[in-house]
Amino acid sequence: MSNPLILTSLTPLVGLLILFITPATKESFCRLVALNTTCLTFLFSLILWIQFDSHTSLFQFSITFDWLPSINLYYTLGIDGISLFFILLTTLLTVLCILVSWSSVKFLVKEYLICFLLLEFLLIQVFSVLDLLWFYIFFESVLIPMFLIVGIWGSRERKIRAAYQFFLYTLIGSLLMLVALLTIYFQVGSTDLQLLGHYNFTELKQIIFWLAFFSSFAVKIPMIPFHIWLPEAHAEAPTAGSVILAGILLKMGGYGFLRFSIPMFPEASIYFTPLIFTLSIIAILYASLTTLRQVDLKKIIAYSSVSHMGFVTIGIFSLNLQGIEGSILLMLSHGLVSSALFLCVGILYDRYKTRILKYYSGLIQVMPIFGIFFLFFTFANLGFPGTSSFIGELLVLIGIFQINRILTFFASIGMILGAAYSIWLFNRINFGGLKTQYFSFFQDISRREFWILLPLTILILWMGVYPIAFLSEMHFSILSLIEQLI
Repeated sequence: MSNPLILTSLTPLVGLLILFITPATKESFCRLVALNTTCLTFLFSLILWIQFDSHTSLFQFSITFDWLPSINLYYTLGIDGISLFFILLTTLLTVLCILVSWSSVKFLVKEYLICFLLLEFLLIQVFSVLDLLWFYIFFESVLIPMFLIVGIWGSRERKIRAAYQFFLYTLIGSLLMLVALLTIYFQVGSTDLQLLGHYNFTELKQIIFWLAFFSSFAVKIPMIPFHIWLPEAHAEAPTAGSVILAGILLKMGGYGFLRFSIPMFPEASIYFTPLIFTLSIIAILYASLTTLRQVDLKKIIAYSSVSHMGFVTIGIFSLNLQGIEGSILLMLSHGLVSSALFLCVGILYDRYKTRILKYYSGLIQVMPIFGIFFLFFTFANLGFPGTSSFIGELLVLIGIFQINRILTFFASIGMILGAAYSIWLFNRINFGGLKTQYFSFFQDISRREFWILLPLTILILWMGVYPIAFLSEMHFSILSLIEQLI
């Protein structure tokens, strides 16, 4: 058991087992079990980072289990510089999700915590499994606990509709991927990722398989026009559900492109680059303009996520070192920043039970600590120098400038619009006169909420001021990926 990847994977399952045998009436004990389990998982994932060798592109901590060896199917785990930080992001945000739900979830507490621990286990497997079939199994299994979190503990009447919309969109998108996966298995005789990366498919097959995988990953990111489910799911999900959805689930599509589409189908990836660029620029501009006319706080952040993910896909398909490194940094940054913004909206919702923008004004007068945090996360969201998003967006722009300067110009307009909607939102909530006709009771953030927001603040600053700590770990893995394209 000296392998920290095995420890990181199994710890949520141990917590799940304890929760299953604990009576549902012992809510405080269930919460403590879930919190201690997620904290322990996070510590094990930190050991992964400490022991990680950044001077190689090979998969590390890898281990293979015989599953169905008679038909050449194995269960292989391992991580490289691309997947390392996604696992760390998953384990950190799950701890924060348990903390933010500490007092807001009033019913079916045990079942709620079981869903989160199961979700954590599945997400860790998604980012560490090195087999195409097992990736698909975990990739789709993530839908089940997320569907339950939105549908049962959602905050409004339309939560059932939003849960079904989320479930069906993402499931239907992945059916073509399943057909492609089975075709690949019968042609190659294996679903092992390390073997498939060196297998030469014909150009026509690459194009067909790439489109099948694209149908699944584009819905998860989500790219326009596959984004319809996202604002609705965010608006209805509980705060912790929105955090995990924006922080990690949206990254699965980008990770899928990096891990499968580009190394397995390099010619098709180059062939479809203009399509990705076109959809990404539309996403950046359309989502930014749509954000400006939203009235629901969660939908504002949800549409801004669609815009940020447009930057990510441009970076990934720039197919050069700066663009891909920038896109991964931007995904990690978005995981922290959007999660922090959803937590801020959750703090307001817990107090005033509304997310409609017109009811809020002048909160800086009565909630100064909240206002300071919200100002910092707003500046991080618009890519202010010194924050994590700036480094990611800068590297993406450097990456695409080498390919197409007109594209760089349109992407830069997206940054200006991002600044517009971010500052507009902060101004509407924090400045102006207090609307005491709606709210008469005001309370700044609690100690628990402060300790939830503080680590996100520190990480956003750290990634913005000293990005080499993150870039050095992923550098060789991305170089290896680019070599497969040449």
